[in-house]
Parts: sequence; structure tokens; C-alpha cells
Amino acid sequence: MEKKSSRSIKKTIQFSYVLIITLMILPTIYSFSVSRTYTNRYDKIITNVSKANRLNQMVKIEISNEIWDIVAGKKLFSQGSQYEIIQNIRKGIEEMAVSTELTENRQYLEVSSRALLTLEKYVNILGDQINSSAPVAENEIILEEVRGVASLIYDILQDFIVAEIESAAKTNDSIKKSFSFLSLIQILITAIVIGIALFTLTSVSEKIRKPIMRLEVLSSEIAEGNLEARAVKPFVKELDNLTLNLNIMAEKIRDLIDENIREQQNFQKAQMKALQAQITPHFLYNTFDTIIWLAETKRTDEVIEITRAFSNFFRISLSKGHEWITVEQEIEHIKSYLTIQKIRYRDILDFSISVEEDMKEISVLKLILQPLVENAIYHGIKNKRGRGILEVSVKKKNNRLFFSVADNGIGMTEEKIKSIYEELTSKPDTEILKNVYGLFNVQKRLELYYNENIELLIESEYGSGTVVSFNVPAEINHV
Repeated sequence: MEKKSSRSIKKTIQFSYVLIITLMILPTIYSFSVSRTYTNRYDKIITNVSKANRLNQMVKIEISNEIWDIVAGKKLFSQGSQYEIIQNIRKGIEEMAVSTELTENRQYLEVSSRALLTLEKYVNILGDQINSSAPVAENEIILEEVRGVASLIYDILQDFIVAEIESAAKTNDSIKKSFSFLSLIQILITAIVIGIALFTLTSVSEKIRKPIMRLEVLSSEIAEGNLEARAVKPFVKELDNLTLNLNIMAEKIRDLIDENIREQQNFQKAQMKALQAQITPHFLYNTFDTIIWLAETKRTDEVIEITRAFSNFFRISLSKGHEWITVEQEIEHIKSYLTIQKIRYRDILDFSISVEEDMKEISVLKLILQPLVENAIYHGIKNKRGRGILEVSVKKKNNRLFFSVADNGIGMTEEKIKSIYEELTSKPDTEILKNVYGLFNVQKRLELYYNENIELLIESEYGSGTVVSFNVPAEINHV
């Protein structure tokens, strides 16, 4: 009886398959044709958006940095790769123009091509000026023009990206209409095969029904954003691969999102390192000038002291490429910096450092105090009369480290403090930061490396000094 029943079910299903496949040939062909058309269109749009994003990085960062290196004298104009970058941008725009279907979207690319010609013209002017030994001020004017045109190209490409995304949305609407038409066909097919469905429904095994329900739940959870959802393998041959693919798809989507977050964080970390590198030169030049002045006046002991502090300062700054050092090393780093500054500003600067002994081996992100101390000296103490006093303290409470840099300098008004907070919280472009780039550097690096919202607290009164403080987890496993 069981063998007969099994065969009967098999024959019934086979007969049903023949009818359903016959009825589904036309809508399947239609669905395949529509899917292929819109898939190709989507592929072109996604490729253009991705390529435009890459070109924006070249326009926003590479060309500006290259021209800056030339103007700053870091490389010769003939050695720069500015024309190669421009050519790569032009090639990318031409490729997008070929694959872009809409004329209005292609117009953005035409405008960006014309702007690129203007950018190349300014680069040529800069080359002529450099060859004719023009003043640095004139070269800097051309640099600003290059940055302005690069920013314009960036904005145009952003508009192109938005237009392409809108094209994708229109394509999606077309897909919906096509699927609506397909749904009507399927309704007719459903009406024809409903009798067969009613007959076969009673013979569907519970072993098949439950896995399908689990797959439906899984797809709904993925659609709602739960990428940790997984379906148990049903051990049904027809459904095993589908379950496996859905599980893999959810995992790959989660991995891609995590990877994108990591890439953005790494990019921001690179920006912070670049900003940090911009802070160093003026301190380097001033220190060397001080050493030369002390040597010329034969103050040998002070030459030795400042040179030792200078060497120790850069040894800890480099830290063999490590980003984490101990609290003791961070304090030693800031002490070396203050030793150098005290020799330079002997008549106006005194300092004290307070740190608890049991905290010295705890690891922290390096170079988080020096920008704050530098701000206190240059924007606080140097702007007041009389001797300046700077106090650095590190305390531990509830498994967190509390850092504080206090000075008795000129202080700030409430309006100034409010302005600083607005710059720190408005996601500023590091190229246009003014007096807060040191604070911005510290706060952004703390947020990125500690992976939490760490805020710099500024307490100040005009004429009475300033206190800048923050706290971080007491990490111990990074060094």
C-alpha cells in the first residue's frame, strides 16, 4: 500500500508539473527577458555610481595633495603625477558617458569634463609659474583655484551619482509595473491550476511544508534588517541549496556592511594621521632654532637637555609604528614636550604633571595630550601677561582614565567656547579647521580607536584660564 501510495503521489506531482510548466513557459520567458533587461540597466547604474565615487576620491584628495606637494616644494612639477591623475579622471568620465543611458545624466559628465579642462588649465599655469620662478603667493593662488575647481567637479559628480540613483528608482518603478502585469498572467494561471493545487495540497508532506515556512520567516527577517537570522537545514534535497544560499547571502551582506564600516574608519584614521603630520613641522623648526640659539650662546647644558628631550619626544611619537603606549610613556612624551617649551619660554612658563603610580602601565592611545598642551600654550598662556602655569593630571576612577590639561592663560568667552563646540560637532573639513584642529584631532582619534563617543569638556573663563578634560576606558591589552 505504501509503495502504491508513493507512486500515486509521484505520478500526481509529475502530471501537475507538466501542466504547470506548460502554462508557465510564456510568463517565465517574459520574466526572464524583463529581469535580464533591468539587471543590465542596474549593473550599469551601480558601476557608474561606484566609478563616480572612486573619481570623487581622486578629485577630492589625490589631485589637491599632488598640487600641494608641488607648491610646498616637496616635489618638482615635472616629477608630479598631476597629469596622470587628470588623465585617469578624464578616462573614467568618458567610460561613464558611454554606459550612461539618460541624456540628462550624461550632461553632468559633459559639464565635469569641461571643468576638468579648466582644472588642467590651472595646472598648466602653475607649471609655467614654477618654471618662471614666480612668487610662492602666486602659486598658492593657483593652488586655491585648483582646489576650487576640484571641489566643483566633486559636486558635479555627486549630482551625477544622485541622478543615477534616481534612474535606479525609476527602473525599480518599471520593474514593479512589469511584475504587476506578470501577476495578472499568474492569476489566470492560478485559476487554471487551482483544481490541481487543491488535489495535491492534501498530499504535501509536513516535512516539506515546515521548511518552506522557515524559509519564509528567514526571508522576512532579512528584509527587515536582521542579518543574524539563519534557517536550519531541512534535509530536503529541493530546499537544502536554497536554505544554504539564503544563509550565505545574509552572512555576506553582514560582512559587506562590516567591511564598509571598517573601510570608512580606516579612511578617517588616515585623515587623522595626515592632520597629525601637519602639526609637526612648525614645532620642529622652532625647536631647531632654539637649539642653534643656545649653541651660539654656548649654553651647553641647555643644549644637551633640550636635545635629549627632543630625541625622547620623537622616539615616543614614532613608537615603532604602534598606536598604543603606556600612560607612563604618554606622560614622558608630554614631559619632553614641555621641557622643550619651558626652555624656549623660560620667563613665561611653568608646568606640573600629576599621575598616580598604579596607572603607569595601563595602555592608552598615544599622542592624546600634546595637542591639548600645545593649545594651552599658544592660545592661552602666550596671550596673557605674566608667568603661565600649566597643569597636567591623570586619574583613574571606575575603570576609566580621566585626563586634564589646565592653564592660567587668557581664557575664553562663552561665545568662543560655543563656537569651538560647534566646529567640533559639525563634522568639519580638516582643510578648513582653524584654531581647533588640535582638539578635533584628539577627539576624532579617541572616538575612532576607542569606538565610543568621547567628548572633550572645555571649562574656561575669560582672563582666568582654561581646563580641557576627557576620559577613556582603562584599556590594558593594546601594548
